[in-house]
Parts: sequence; structure tokens; C-alpha cells
Amino acid sequence: MSEQRTMPTENMDEMMKALESMQPVRAGDILTGRIVQVRQEGVMVDIGGKAEGFIPAIEWGGNHLEEAKVGDEVEVYVLRPESKAEETEGMVLLSKRRADYERAWKRVQEAYENGEILQVMVKDRIKGGLLVDLGVDGFVPASQVVIPQGWRLEHFIGRTIKVKITEIDRDRRRVLCSNKIALEEDRLRRRRETLSRLYEGAIVEGTVRRITDFGAFVDLGGIDGLLHVSEMGWTRVNHPSEVVKEGQKIQVAVVKIEQSDPSEPPRISLSLKPLLPDPWRTAEKDYPIGAKVKGVVTRIVPFGVFVRLPTGIEGVIPNNELSTRRNVRAEDVVKVGQEVEAKVYQVNVQQRRILLSMRQVAQEQERLQLKEYMQQQTAPQITLGDVFPQLSGAEEKQTEGQGE
Repeated sequence: MSEQRTMPTENMDEMMKALESMQPVRAGDILTGRIVQVRQEGVMVDIGGKAEGFIPAIEWGGNHLEEAKVGDEVEVYVLRPESKAEETEGMVLLSKRRADYERAWKRVQEAYENGEILQVMVKDRIKGGLLVDLGVDGFVPASQVVIPQGWRLEHFIGRTIKVKITEIDRDRRRVLCSNKIALEEDRLRRRRETLSRLYEGAIVEGTVRRITDFGAFVDLGGIDGLLHVSEMGWTRVNHPSEVVKEGQKIQVAVVKIEQSDPSEPPRISLSLKPLLPDPWRTAEKDYPIGAKVKGVVTRIVPFGVFVRLPTGIEGVIPNNELSTRRNVRAEDVVKVGQEVEAKVYQVNVQQRRILLSMRQVAQEQERLQLKEYMQQQTAPQITLGDVFPQLSGAEEKQTEGQGE
């Protein structure tokens, strides 16, 4: 029995390529060739099988023949298996522009079938919407464009936007797209990714999207968290705009994630406090009982006055500690923004409360004034002679003269 021999795989591959290269070229084929010559009227391409093709300048695409370099590979579309032009007779007539077009349609079809989100350039504003570049022209109806406040459709020209292909009609060369759907789906995707890495206590980066009187909404990546004004610092913040600005990137701590309805996004509460030093940790040392402190009146409330102290925390002066007089109105004693001096008489770090007294400071001043007055009353009496010694001398001389 004769021994059967197996041909090496490498040789088989080479033979298959050789057979393929010998196949006749047909109109509509898309081939890969190598540029062998660049002329003013077009580009000569080796497409294998001892065949050469020619790409007229107009079929190169965009009339940018300077991009063609000898030795570069290029994908081409067969227009005619044989050129009838005198100068290129016997060559295969090719088109790079048509190959690019066919390849673009293939990418568009795949993106449509896979539901991809694409980044595309806006070419123009046309009637009813925007013209975008997908390799082929795509149309985005105005109703499917998310337009920022103060913008018009013309502002998108030359810019890149996200779109999702919603309809394709190859015969009519129509591709419909939606910027609105793309942004919404992209937001939902980013939300899922963000939620997968969020947990209470996490420190994350976000962008301040909107500021209200009660706080700021921070975009964490497809989902917003609320940074309440009370969580913007250890000291009182009158308005969120004192701390953050719209568009600002900030780091925040996730303090609570609540989701009562699985079909709705969770409520995420944020805070800046864990990222800031807490002045209450040293409050007992900074403000010992009996110490006199100066601060600025920040608020007047029914039960008293809030005073901002040097470290930023607020102390309270109850109404009965505002003055030595009884039943006085806070508005008659102090004004917001006024600097006052008070004495610390209670510090409760757990409750974050410091009680102050202007009354005790006033009483202390009154006692000091009374003491000074009493000292003046018990001092030796001063005569006119002590003050004006020359007057005393003149009186003595006058007395001596009368005695003579």
C-alpha cells in the first residue's frame, strides 16, 4: 500500500489564495489591492492575479489624490471588469469612493441591527432637522434632537453628537436617527454602571447639575444625588451657591441610598461633611466655659440669636441672656451682621450646642464700673491747694500780712 502524504497547512492556504486570485473579477466585487502608481488622472492598483485596476480621480473620493501613496493597501469596488478608456484599456475599472460607500452602509446596517450608540458629525442644518455623517448621510428630525437652553439647530453644525439609528431604507438611501433616544439610553447605561459601584460611605466624583434653595443636584454618572444645604459644611450655609457652582466637579460622600420602587431610580443623599474637618471635635478646647468670645450675629429667631464664632460653628444666645434688662426683644438689642461679645456658659459637643451670654458680660462690666466708682469714693479728698499749690502760697502770704 502506498503511503498517503498530507500537504502542510501553510501550502494549502497559499494555494487557496492563488485560486481565489485566478477567479474572474465581476462588477460589484469589493477587493483589496496595492497602489503601484499615482497619476494626475487617477491611481493604478494591483488587485492580484496578474490583473491591474485603475481608479479614476473622481472615483477616489473627495478628489484628494494626495492621500494616495505607492505601496499602500486600498479597498476598491469593481465598476467594470474591463475599462473601455483608451489609456486604461484592458484594466479593471475601480472605485474607492464606492467601496467606502458600501463599507459605510455595511457599518450602518450593523449599528442598526446591534442597537449601537454612534458619535457622528453634524454636517448641516436642513429643513426639519440635522444632516449627520455616518459615512452615508443620516437625518435627525428636530423633534429627536435634545437642544440645550438658548441653542438653535444651527449651533450643532460642525459638532459631534450621539445618535441611534431608528430606521434604514437602502433603496431610498434614507437613514433616520435619534439624538434623544441615544442620550436617554446612554444615560440609563451609565446609571446602571454607576449604581453597581455605589454604596453608603463611598466617596465619588460628580458634577453639579442644578442648584436650588434647599441644595444642589449632582450628576454621579447617569443618576443624580441630592447634596442638601445642611450637608454642605459643619457650619451654617445660607445658600448652596456659597459653596458650589453649576458645572463644578466635586467629590462627595454617599450617606444614604433609598429605593422604594424598583422601577424608579433610587434616592441618593450626599454630603460634603465627611470630607471636611469637624470644628466640633475641638469645641470644648476652643471655647472653655467662662471664656469671653466675639462673634457675628447670623440669625435672629424667636428663642434667641445665633452667633458665628471664629472657628465657624454657631453658638446661641437665648433671649434671657441678651441683656440685663428683662423682657427685651432681640431686634432691639442686636442686628444681623453685628459683632458681639459674649461669655460661654455651656458646651455640649454631642448635641453640637454652645450657649452664650451677653448678660453675663454686661453684669461683669457693671460690677467693674461699680468697683472703680467705689474706689474713687474711698480715696483721700483732694483740696484746691493740692491741685493749685501757687494758690495756697498766696493765701499764706495774705494771712501773714494781716497779722502784721
